[in-house]
Order: sequence, then structure tokens, then C-alpha cells
Amino acid sequence: WHMGNDDTARPGFDYWVSMKRQGTSFDPTLNVNGERIQFTGHTTDALNQKVNEFVSAQNEKPFCIYIAHKALHPELTQRDDGSITDPSAAKFMPAKRHEKLYSDDAIPRRLNVVDTLEGKRALKRSVPGLPPLSQQTGTDDEVIRDRLRMLAGIDEGLGSLCDLLESQGKLDDTVIVFTSDHGYWYGEHGLSVERRLPYEEGIRVPLLVRYPPVIKAGTVIDEFAVSVDLAPTMLDLAHVKTDQKYDGRSLVPLLKGEHPADWRQSFLVEYNSDTVFPRLVKMGYTAVRTPRWKYIQYNELEGMDELYDVQHDPYEMKNLINDPAEKETIK
Repeated sequence: WHMGNDDTARPGFDYWVSMKRQGTSFDPTLNVNGERIQFTGHTTDALNQKVNEFVSAQNEKPFCIYIAHKALHPELTQRDDGSITDPSAAKFMPAKRHEKLYSDDAIPRRLNVVDTLEGKRALKRSVPGLPPLSQQTGTDDEVIRDRLRMLAGIDEGLGSLCDLLESQGKLDDTVIVFTSDHGYWYGEHGLSVERRLPYEEGIRVPLLVRYPPVIKAGTVIDEFAVSVDLAPTMLDLAHVKTDQKYDGRSLVPLLKGEHPADWRQSFLVEYNSDTVFPRLVKMGYTAVRTPRWKYIQYNELEGMDELYDVQHDPYEMKNLINDPAEKETIK
């Protein structure tokens, strides 16, 4: 949540399970409604267990659960000032039963793992203590496998929750949303842990929604959806009327297969510079994405902006910011 190191309950929750700081991957101490309880085993399993216990106790009362796992985060320490230990040295730690998953599987790579970074002046800056970005600085295969192994525990938990809801006769009456707050680099542009940049791999996150009364199985939506749409969507599906104003809008028309003529044709991505990732110092940005274009304006790095034609350059390897033919596009 990036809301500090305190594990006490936040306003608005009837049932609360959390960890201090970043938490740990194994043997977590969980704050369960104000009581700190020591668990043995993998943290993903402990959280999955608490979710199922909560659902089992609900009977016919409607409920809303927000599940935010420690996975897929590595093992590191968050200090009181919000800074963390070196993320590039942190290990991704799956459950013991998953340690050998995918060991014989090749890791697929995108074309931009061999990006020369031509035109990416911000990424080519010299950073004290770090090597220049290259194919060698990108995420290695075993780190990616460990991320996927951690994800297996989340997958198992979601499957267990669906089985429980089905046994209660509630599965098809429950809205299930599976998403993430950011993507991960698999070595694209030579990147590894610096996940906060606005390239496609960082901002195109999963958004899977299951609710048979409204959504036909297999539906694929091409329109832009952003995270601020989730709150108005859930209220709409629950038939809750409110005068509250939201930055986003309900996705229900899209989920029904409709294509509103006034649907958004662009969205904004913003990030402020921080000191967690040394390579990202002074790389705060404001970015705009349209169906064809992405414009990235760095707030502190003058003359290093980027423009990509993502329809014809989906891997974002040719910066057109200085192309005279695109002056009108930038305006």
C-alpha cells in the first residue's frame, strides 16, 4: 500500500490482516484484527488461509475482500523513512513446494531486450556505482522463474477461493477481479528492478474480471481501462448509487460488450522521482498514452523526452521526439 510501516487497521475495514513494513516471505507475523499472530510457512499460504476463513464465516452476508499479497515482492527491509535495502540484491522466495517449477522451461524474451537505447538519453545517463544498461543488466532467467514460482502460490489461492465459493453456491454471484499495480521487466531495454518507468511492460498490467451475469466468458476488451476505473465499476456492479465523484468511470458497459462512442482515447501516467532505485533518481515523468502514441516528458531531465509510435513500434525502440515530421503530434 506504500502507506508506511504500521500494520494497524486502516479506516473502513471490518476485518483486517496485515504485516509490518514490507513483510517477509516466510513465517510472517500477521496483525489479525489487532492481534499479532505468528504463522509458519510461506506468507502467500497464510494470507490465502485467512481469506478462506473469512469467506467461510460470511454465510449469506454480502462482502468485499481486497487481497494484496506480499508476492511478487522480493525479500528486503523497509526503513522508517520509507527507503528500502538494495532491491537489486533482494531475492524472490517462493514456497518450498514451488522451488523447482519451470526449471527446465526456457524464458521467452521480447525483441527489446537487445535495445541499443538509441534516443533514450534518460536511460543512458551515467549512474554512479551502476554499469550502463545492456542485455547483461536485464533480469536473468532464474529471477524470472522465481517470480513465476511465487505467482503459483497466488494462483493456487485464487483457485482455492473459487472452489470454496462454488461449494457455497456463491461463485457466479461474486465479482472476481485479478489485477496488479505494476508490471515487471524481463530485461526489456536492459532493465531489471526499475519497474516504475512508463514503457509498456511496466504499465500494461493484467485485468481479469469474472462475473457471469454480466460478462460473457472469453470476452476481450481493447478499450483503455485504468486502475481508477475499478471503484466506480464495483459500485456499478453492486447497484450502489453515490454522489461521490471519481477520476475513473465504470467499465460495466465494456464488460457487457458495448463500445461507448465517448470512451477515453488517452490516459495519463505520472511518477515522482525517488531514491529507492538509484537509476531512477531525477526520472520523475508525466506520460500520455493514446491508441497510437506515447509521449514521455521527464520533469527534471531537460531535453530527454521521448515519443513512440506504439502502433508501428510496439517495443518502443525508436524515439521520434526529434523527428521534424512529428512536431504536430507533440503539440
